[in-house]
Amino acid sequence: MASKRPIRVAIIGAGPIGLEAALRLRQWGAQVRVFEKGRIAEHVRQWGHVTMFSPFGMNSTSAGILAIREENCHHSFPEPQQCITGHEYVSCYLEPLARTHWLRDCIQTNTQVLRVGRSQFLKEDLPGGRQRGSACFRLLVRQGDQEIIEEADVVLDCSGTYAQHRWLGEGGIPALGEMGAQGQIRYTLEDITGTRAEHYRGRTVMVVGSGYSAATAVCALAQLAEQEPATWTVWLTRRDGPPIRRFPHDPLVERDRLAQQANRLAARGEGNVEHVPQAHVQSVEFLGPDKGFRVRARVQGKTRTWEVERLVAHVGYSPDYELYRELQIHECYATLGPMRLSAALLQMGGDCLQAPTVGVDTLRNPEPNFFILGAKSYGRNSAFLLQTGFAQIEMVLSLLQQEGLVGQR
Repeated sequence: MASKRPIRVAIIGAGPIGLEAALRLRQWGAQVRVFEKGRIAEHVRQWGHVTMFSPFGMNSTSAGILAIREENCHHSFPEPQQCITGHEYVSCYLEPLARTHWLRDCIQTNTQVLRVGRSQFLKEDLPGGRQRGSACFRLLVRQGDQEIIEEADVVLDCSGTYAQHRWLGEGGIPALGEMGAQGQIRYTLEDITGTRAEHYRGRTVMVVGSGYSAATAVCALAQLAEQEPATWTVWLTRRDGPPIRRFPHDPLVERDRLAQQANRLAARGEGNVEHVPQAHVQSVEFLGPDKGFRVRARVQGKTRTWEVERLVAHVGYSPDYELYRELQIHECYATLGPMRLSAALLQMGGDCLQAPTVGVDTLRNPEPNFFILGAKSYGRNSAFLLQTGFAQIEMVLSLLQQEGLVGQR
């Protein structure tokens, strides 16, 4: 391989996993291009006001810390056990990492990868054939108003799922009227007690969802209600019982604290919170600016209707599979993640800390040298930890080294 050119690796997404993958590949001699639709760590910035469940030590790597200290030996990092906000994570780790000499020249921000295909081959050609690996990938990329084609030998899709919200309606499809109203519905985590406080203060707000994002919103609205008693929250969840699952002796203290607080608000009606379990949204009618919404739901077999001023839909996210529709990707029919990995994750039981030990084969696709890493590799399964993504990177690097495509630093 010494006489051959370095392999060309295209990485989609400059979030935590994309940046770490780029660093390790550069250190192993690859030619790397990182394509980011927005800014560095765009998705993290969008929920940056939220304190992360996992401590800094789980969200950084020794390679990343060393690379930053090579640039600035006086750079200050949080303590390994400290839980920091997303904004703090960006400023103390992700941005400094992107500015290192390893990465600063290979990251293209405000650059969107629209589609990925294979030179010479269509999706249906040579099903499962390794011969497809002899042809390079073609990436349709948009920079401003211009579209260009980039080529690569290896593609890592680290684009995450945060940009693709799921829908409010029963059965996972849009509720009646939701598609027309989605521009007025909030699907991502907002800074309810900070920059967006005036948008919610003194309003009646409906929150739909039974995950930690919904719990975060409900707790923030309850805090706002302490300052302004006219703030009311209607919290709809699909199942009966406590809305947020807790784990015995949970080592993620911030996660357990949030679950306890949200469940207490739901059970006691504190903080002007009304919890409505076994609710399935049927329709959403946008009544106009500052007039809010009329929401109809089936609750324990009966129809209920609310008129609310704000609607927050924390119903999860889904991978953008259109990106690689012309490639041979074996997707799980339940999660839309890579099939082998999704099958292995069935053992997890819902707790991200109980992720099974998996081998590199779980990351392989029928399409040679195309890998889905990070949160997107879990598909609709939200129990992903960054340290899992870091381990995925090392597995892919090991595979590429075995195939003689990269050489260790």
